[in-house]
Amino acid sequence: MLNNPEVLRMEHISKVYPNGVLANSDVNFAVNEGEIHALSGENGAGKSTLMKILFGEEQATGGDIFIRGEKVHIASSATAIRLGIGMVHQHFMLVPSLTVTENMILGIEPRRGLVFDQRKAERLVLDVVKRYNLPLDPKQRVRDLTVGQKQKLEILKALVRGAKILILDEPTAVLTPQETRELFVELKALRNDGYTIIFISHKLGEVRELCDRITIIRHGKTMGVYLLREVTEQEISRLMVGRDVILDIRKQAPVYGQPSLRVRDLHVMDDYGLPVVKGLSFTARRGEILGIAGVEGNGQNQLVQALGGMRAYQQGSVEIVGKDIRGLSIHALRALKVCHIPEDRMTIGIAPGLSITENILADKVEKPRFSTRLGFMRLKAIRQYGAESLKRYGIAAKSPDVIVTSLSGGNIQKVVLARELSDDPEFIIADQPTRGVDVGATEFIRAMLIKMRDAGKTVFLISSDLNEILGLSDRLIVLFEGKIAAWFSDAGKVTEEELGRYMLGIDRQGEETVREAAGE
Repeated sequence: MLNNPEVLRMEHISKVYPNGVLANSDVNFAVNEGEIHALSGENGAGKSTLMKILFGEEQATGGDIFIRGEKVHIASSATAIRLGIGMVHQHFMLVPSLTVTENMILGIEPRRGLVFDQRKAERLVLDVVKRYNLPLDPKQRVRDLTVGQKQKLEILKALVRGAKILILDEPTAVLTPQETRELFVELKALRNDGYTIIFISHKLGEVRELCDRITIIRHGKTMGVYLLREVTEQEISRLMVGRDVILDIRKQAPVYGQPSLRVRDLHVMDDYGLPVVKGLSFTARRGEILGIAGVEGNGQNQLVQALGGMRAYQQGSVEIVGKDIRGLSIHALRALKVCHIPEDRMTIGIAPGLSITENILADKVEKPRFSTRLGFMRLKAIRQYGAESLKRYGIAAKSPDVIVTSLSGGNIQKVVLARELSDDPEFIIADQPTRGVDVGATEFIRAMLIKMRDAGKTVFLISSDLNEILGLSDRLIVLFEGKIAAWFSDAGKVTEEELGRYMLGIDRQGEETVREAAGE
């Protein structure tokens, strides 16, 4: 593969946004035909911008792109697709209510005269599924697919449109080890058939296992191209971040305190009125990180929303720090010192149009330190607090007054942490706290959660990163189809393979073992 002809070259790519932010500075990037090439860097390093330029979603300020030696201008995604470039985004671009067939042929529907040819469409999909050995039922609705099946569908959507260069953005972020292995087999088969794959990932172990070479970007510049068999994970992370990063999760043995969370026979419905949390009972204690693992769609989201006051529950009880929370507002929960690091930082984690300081102070403006009795803001104290937060949480920004959305994903997540952890909370809901975050920010966030746990707080952790959920959690619950499939009193003794089997419903513990999760 390394001796194959070059299929793509991006030369001296620069991108300067209208607000003056320099995303790419003289970046060079090239891949060979039939190669799986990793692209890595911190959030905000410029790799996403580079790939958006390649896929026609952004236009470069300077530089050239060559496909098979021919200079091209990629004006839009439609142009990229015509040139044989496909992109599978981290967040799937699928219509849940439509079938596999309808999603796959959306925009390229076969017709018989003026009428949509359903039979021909399904035959086309079956042919594609068989050809690429990515098994899917053409008639199944997307909302009923597993995460791994949705991933396959996104790849097939790109292939059926003629993609020979595939950009995969964090493709394993929500997959179990079994699904990841299956995906890797399929990607290697595509590589062997001459397809070129650009693999964007923060999971350095997976990068080393799957990819041939890696290009590393830092601060918008190319740090180099390396053969993965010749570099260690520690060397890669140092090139990405500019310093040594502690990749292993290190923590002391827990010192358990009194229960801070009691959940009994909890039933929660989804937005369609269907039961998704089905009779959960468990207890969390002070001084611990209680992990919740499970393939997405098995009730974790609704459970978090119920604990965080964002969704009503139909049956059961929830007590946090000794108080029944049924009917309490989010404001009342915050008064109980409950904080929430949400899964989707961009939608509910921040106020996009406001500054860093305004986001950090969103729940604190009424405090005497920041406002007078008459409601006037203490601007000096507010500015000082913003500057202190930047320093304390390592937020990389020119000023605390810049708009929060101008930051990288990792720095936006640090802004969320600065708001949620700065008021000495007792119960911390951490939902996918490091998803889509680079190794440097991941190291910081994990250290903060361990620090809170060591201070006697309760951390309720939901994560699809199995290394994280096993490394951070003291005790661990696995959800499958809204019920507890497994309960581990020592998460450190569980392997990723074992955990994956419970997450997929292949294995299930007995009721007596599961009842121990209630802590009675």
